[in-house]
Amino acid sequence: MTRQAKTVQGNKVVAAVLVAALGYFVDIYDLLLFSIVRIPSLQSLHLTGSHLTDIGMLLLDVQMIGMLLGGVFWGIWADKKGRLSVLFGSILIYSLANIANGFVHSVTGYAIWRFVAGVGLAGELGAGITLVAELMPKEKRGYATTIIASVGVSGAVAAYFVAHYFDWRTAFFIGGGLGILLLLLRLGVVESHIFRTEKNTDNRGNIMLLLKNRKNLIKYISCILIGIPLWFVVGILITLSPEFAKALQVKGEVNAGAAVAWCYGGLVVGDIISGMLSQWLKSRIKVVYIFLSISIMAVIVFLNVHAISLSFFYWICGVLGFSVGYWVIFMTIATEQFGTNIRATVTTTVPNFVRGAVVPLTISFQLFTTLFNGSIVKAAALLGTISLLMALFPLRSMKETFGRDLDFQETNH
Repeated sequence: MTRQAKTVQGNKVVAAVLVAALGYFVDIYDLLLFSIVRIPSLQSLHLTGSHLTDIGMLLLDVQMIGMLLGGVFWGIWADKKGRLSVLFGSILIYSLANIANGFVHSVTGYAIWRFVAGVGLAGELGAGITLVAELMPKEKRGYATTIIASVGVSGAVAAYFVAHYFDWRTAFFIGGGLGILLLLLRLGVVESHIFRTEKNTDNRGNIMLLLKNRKNLIKYISCILIGIPLWFVVGILITLSPEFAKALQVKGEVNAGAAVAWCYGGLVVGDIISGMLSQWLKSRIKVVYIFLSISIMAVIVFLNVHAISLSFFYWICGVLGFSVGYWVIFMTIATEQFGTNIRATVTTTVPNFVRGAVVPLTISFQLFTTLFNGSIVKAAALLGTISLLMALFPLRSMKETFGRDLDFQETNH
């Protein structure tokens, strides 16, 4: 390859990484914005007391159901029609839903636009990671996905500061505007060579290659399970951090938005370190083991400290975020496990099934809380134990994918 050709190829990769990273930034901004503005937005709709928690959990579940359905749709579409159409189509939908969300004046309207936003949010990350993974040299793939994840999760920190200085409706408008502006950067981003050369083959986006092939199904379920702890931490411990702070008698009033910002600040650091560590160790699996071990210790500390200062509580939220900062590795593992013809389907659906796991997690949490006579700390301890064990178990049989060539397809055999 000539120097000019290498420069052109390098520019294509940079453009893809830039758009995927910024798209994930807006994705996370929107995804976590609701957790940050949950209480003030619902209060403005005249909800009080326990309704703030109950309706908040309902809206979160509605959003996650949208992501589950959207993940399947966008994943199949990306394998059949291309990664770029999903990357930009999903950004457009969740941006418009964000803007519409700023105009709601009822719980019903709030729920509708959270569902639509969920559908849109389901596509961007999987399509972006798949595109970049197929464009990058296999030995350096981890660097690109680390950049995407690190820039992306910082969107939660941005959401906190925007929500702090602006009204919750304006915060939603800003998120939608950022997404629309991002679409202007689409020039220069090209489809991956691997997809272009194999786009006319059969079985593209054939989900039956997952469901009817026992080996693939086990790999697929395993990919989902290793990501569950992250959404236990974010969806339960951090989203309900004000409630946990009261139960643990934290000295001061915890702001959910600040807890999210601290958590995702830690997650940014965790993503960078886990990505770099996987390149150094030349292993994805070892890094997941390391971070799950840290997660166990962080959850134990979070649920067993009492009467601590507000600042110390926020620091623990940051450590919790760091401990589940293997999201970049989790996504890369899912991408590298499967062939080109169903790679986007897997990479798009896996994180959304993990995000969608918030629904059974919240239901289980409420059941466990009732079981323990209203003790949310004991309920979280049991649920956290189950979530972490579910993640550790499948790692034993997962194959290492570092440096794997992605130019292959899945078959019915």
